[in-house]
Amino acid sequence: MINLNSIFNEDCIDTFSKIENKSVDLVIADPPYDIVSGGSGGCFGTQKRDYHTGVKSLSYGFDNLVLDECKRILKVFNCYFFCSKDQVLQILLWAHENKINSDILCYHKLNPIPTVNNKYLSDTEYIIYMRDTGAYLGGSYATKKKYFVQNNSKSDFDHPTVKPLNIIRTLIFNSSREGDVVYDPYMGSGTTAVACIIEKRNFIGSEIDSKYYKVAKDRINTVKNQQTLDFSTTQNLF
Repeated sequence: MINLNSIFNEDCIDTFSKIENKSVDLVIADPPYDIVSGGSGGCFGTQKRDYHTGVKSLSYGFDNLVLDECKRILKVFNCYFFCSKDQVLQILLWAHENKINSDILCYHKLNPIPTVNNKYLSDTEYIIYMRDTGAYLGGSYATKKKYFVQNNSKSDFDHPTVKPLNIIRTLIFNSSREGDVVYDPYMGSGTTAVACIIEKRNFIGSEIDSKYYKVAKDRINTVKNQQTLDFSTTQNLF
């Protein structure tokens, strides 16, 4: 049995191999958006594909093997995947082929990168929500809007794609209960783990980059070691 409330400095495929069938309640994933499959090693290369016949590759960022593994470890399929527009169709097709319900949420940034030559602003990220019949979905009118509008927090914690804590907390609040297990295969700077600590969930995380793994560990330890945490701005979501 894998240790709960732990992050592993490794490829998520290696962590998946340690997680038992039907042992996780929710997956929140923010995979790379712009790494074309076909390199060497990890989820992106042929080494990991060789042992899984017929793996279909997403054009940007990760193999469908990641989704297949999510299906294996989840008690009932229950996932949020952040993605670019190039990944939306392929993730939705995977959900359709596996007869899993899906929906699209959006994160709109008020401060996108100001590149407008021959293109619209890159001010929107998509969150594909997938759940099978019976997956928990709580929340309220205030927590179940399909869009989030706020500044991009990319400068926080020395990570280029940090997701705002309140977004992750809202997804966890809506789709899990206290004490549930949440897995993040691309933990990055540790936002999902921090959200789990605040919302009283257990977490498992993978982060292949040693630099960001250390950032996440330090961030988590800071939250855990605080004896008196002022929740006036962080605990109340709504």
